[in-house]
Amino acid sequence: MEKPKPKSEQAIDTTSQVVQSAIPATSAVDQEFPENRVDKLDKGVLAIMQDRKNHYWFGTNEGAFRYDGKSLIVFTEKDGLRQNQVRQIQEDASGRIWFSTGGYGVSYFDGKKIYSASDNHTSGSGKDWTIGKDDSWFPAGGGAYRYHDQSMTYLPFPEVTANASTSRQAPTQLSAYGVYSLLKDRNGNWWFGTQARGVCRFDGKSFTWFTGSGLKGPAVLALFESRDGTLWFGNNGRGLFRYDGKDLTNVTEEKGLANPEFIRNGRVLPGTLARVLSLNEDSAGNLWIGTADAGVWRYDGESLINYTPADGLPDCAIETIYLDKQGQLWFGTNGDGVYKFNDRRFSKALFN
Repeated sequence: MEKPKPKSEQAIDTTSQVVQSAIPATSAVDQEFPENRVDKLDKGVLAIMQDRKNHYWFGTNEGAFRYDGKSLIVFTEKDGLRQNQVRQIQEDASGRIWFSTGGYGVSYFDGKKIYSASDNHTSGSGKDWTIGKDDSWFPAGGGAYRYHDQSMTYLPFPEVTANASTSRQAPTQLSAYGVYSLLKDRNGNWWFGTQARGVCRFDGKSFTWFTGSGLKGPAVLALFESRDGTLWFGNNGRGLFRYDGKDLTNVTEEKGLANPEFIRNGRVLPGTLARVLSLNEDSAGNLWIGTADAGVWRYDGESLINYTPADGLPDCAIETIYLDKQGQLWFGTNGDGVYKFNDRRFSKALFN
C-alpha cells in the first residue's frame, strides 16, 4: 500500500525544559531500549502528547519518538508500528500509548513492546455503534475503529454500509467518509471529521451530520472543544468553523479571510485562513489555529492575529498544536520539527 501523504498535502480531502545540545548520559529509558536511542527528532511532526509520566511523545513521518526529560528514543515499523507515519497519539485509562498511523493502522505501546492492534480487528455494523466507558476510538477509511474490552472493531458509518459501492471497502481504504480527526466532548459525544462529508456527531444512539456553510467537501482535519463548550472545526480549504450548539458559522468567511482560489484550482494565497490543520487553546482561553500555508493564527473571540516567519516560525505547515501540563504551547511542523511559543515569538525546540 502506498504510504499516504501528510495531511497538509491532501488537497481534498502537542518538558517545559528545552534541550538543544547533546543528549546527556544514559537514562532509564536507554537501559530499556538502548538500540532505539537517537539524537534528533524527525522534521515532520504530526502529533504531540504528554503522558501521565510526563514523557513527551511525537508522532512523525518516520516513527514515534519519546522524550523522558533526558533522552530521545524512536519506535518504528521494526518495533511493531503498523506504519512509520504516526498521525495521532493518545493514552488510555490503563496507561497504554496508542498510535494512529498512515494507511489507517492502529498500534499501541504497553511500556515494553508495540503491538499492531488493527490487524486483528472484527467488522461491525450500525447496530454495533455504542459508546462505552474507557473505550478508545481511532480513524478508519469509512468510519472508526473502537477498542473496548480487549477487542478492536471497525465501525463504518451507516451511510457507508448502505452504499454498495463503499460497503465492501476495508477500513484501510479511504472513502469520502474516511475519518481524519476525532474528539470526545465534555458530554461524552464523539465527533468525527471526514474526508469529504463534513463532521459527524454520535451521541451513543444517533448520528448528526454537519455539512453546511461549506463544511462538506474539503477534508476536516482538526476538531477542538474550547473551555466554554464551543466546538471548532478545521477544514482544509474553507477554513475555521464554529458550532455553539445551535449555529454553524464559517469564521474564515465571516472575517474575510477565505481563499476560493484554493477550492477552484489549488492556488495558495498568503494571509488567508482557508486551510486549517490544527487547533488548540492556550491557558488564557485564546484559540490557536495552525494552517497549511499561512502560519499560525491566534483568535481571542473577536480579533485574529497572524504569526508568520517574521515571528520566528518556519515557512511550512503547522500540523499539530499542543498545550502541555505546564501551560506551554508546542507546534509541530511538517518540515522543521517542533517549535514553542513564548510571549511574542516562536523558537525552535527539542532535538531539532
